[in-house]
Amino acid sequence: MPGAAGTDVRGTAPLPRPPSRDRYFDTLRAVALVRVVAYHTFGWAWAGLVFPSMGVMFGLAGTLMAKSLERPAPKVLRSRLRRLLPPFWFWGAFVVLAMLIHGWMPGWQIVYWIVPLGDPPGNAWGEQAWEILWYLRTYLWFVLLSPLLLRIFRLAPIPVLLLSLAPVLVLNFLWSGPDNRFGGALWDLSTYLFCWVLGFAHRDGVLQRLRPALVAAVSLAAMAYGGWYAFAHQGDFGTYDLDENPLAQAFWSAGFVMLLMWAKARLRIDFAGLRRFRRLNRTVTVFNARAVTVYLWHEIALILAVPLIDQFWNVPAFERYLPLDSQWFMFGIGWLLIAVFVLLCGWVEDVAAKKKPRLLPWGRAATMAG
Repeated sequence: MPGAAGTDVRGTAPLPRPPSRDRYFDTLRAVALVRVVAYHTFGWAWAGLVFPSMGVMFGLAGTLMAKSLERPAPKVLRSRLRRLLPPFWFWGAFVVLAMLIHGWMPGWQIVYWIVPLGDPPGNAWGEQAWEILWYLRTYLWFVLLSPLLLRIFRLAPIPVLLLSLAPVLVLNFLWSGPDNRFGGALWDLSTYLFCWVLGFAHRDGVLQRLRPALVAAVSLAAMAYGGWYAFAHQGDFGTYDLDENPLAQAFWSAGFVMLLMWAKARLRIDFAGLRRFRRLNRTVTVFNARAVTVYLWHEIALILAVPLIDQFWNVPAFERYLPLDSQWFMFGIGWLLIAVFVLLCGWVEDVAAKKKPRLLPWGRAATMAG
């Protein structure tokens, strides 16, 4: 009978423990989510150049998907859908109900609120909340396509990786695609295809075998082209913001994420020392265990922050001593509301993962159910 410390009472070797999470990837995902919230608060056009969050998140997801596909593909797909859809349905029930109350009447396209293979419909009143769903739609398509993509990638890793930038070039210069949901999905898939396949390359050890000089040359060349294209075409898009320029986004993210992935593979960065900083380590843990919740609810938190701050002006002490007209104050209030949504709604991610629902995803956190 095993003892409490995980060893056999007869003095045998310790029982194997489950593998620990990679703190490097976990930290990148947490930083990506913080940057997304900051961008939607401040609207900084330069934010994507400093840290292309969506490219990073697709790269990390591609790595995890390649790892998962070591198991039978149908089982993996069911697991991914189960983890994604219940939090989406839970969030969507509130958004759809609110839009119905505000005069929205959906047609048959409401099926996209069940499985978001296309952009779920909505009205202008709720646009700030539902416009972020392009990421879930793109992620879902990548998941469904991954068994085939991974098989193709393993036939010729380097050529397939490089050719994964071809679709966005075709759409940008030769054929812009249809002006409908399919066209929108095609653009997003093409923009982040390289990052997703780069995740495969990391998982299969392809990046680790590449020479540092080659990685540096390719990465910097891709970033240089993406950055040049963003600034050279400000007149076409009205800004150098990568989120408005798919081709610039694709190449900048490709180079940026390649450097991050190569550094992980070649230098074996793991951020294991993060565990010495208990609060920071727990924060990273929460971001990763509640990533879908943070992403889905952050815009609603920012929306609610505005009328909440408006009420603060009615309190003389708040009006005098708090920076109520500062975007940074709104940013802080937004994170407080995100924390509330994590506490109230994050347990859905546990249920979707077939785990015991918890208020916070660490050791002795209080549970939602006994």
